[in-house]
Amino acid sequence: MIEFADVEERRAALARMVGIEHRVWVKVGGNDQVVAVANEDLARSTDEKTSAVHFLRFEFDHAMVVAIKAGADVRFGVDHEAVPDEVVLDDVLQKNLAKDLE
Repeated sequence: MIEFADVEERRAALARMVGIEHRVWVKVGGNDQVVAVANEDLARSTDEKTSAVHFLRFEFDHAMVVAIKAGADVRFGVDHEAVPDEVVLDDVLQKNLAKDLE
């Protein structure tokens, strides 16, 4: 979810972020980045703006699952010129993700 309280600020930001849903990724340890699968239910963006809400999922391969369960760093990022960012899951979130993959 992309949230801006001010309507005009939100309208301008969503116009700058066209295609962002296809630029979100996860990287587990030394494995390759995996780009999110976005909005399988319906198209949410147009050529003029992205949606404020996207539904994303990541397809972890076996090596990634093993690495997560072994405590590897899990990084999520956005490779989009409007909002490039990257975060590393903290220990609590990493352990919860490992549990979810049981």
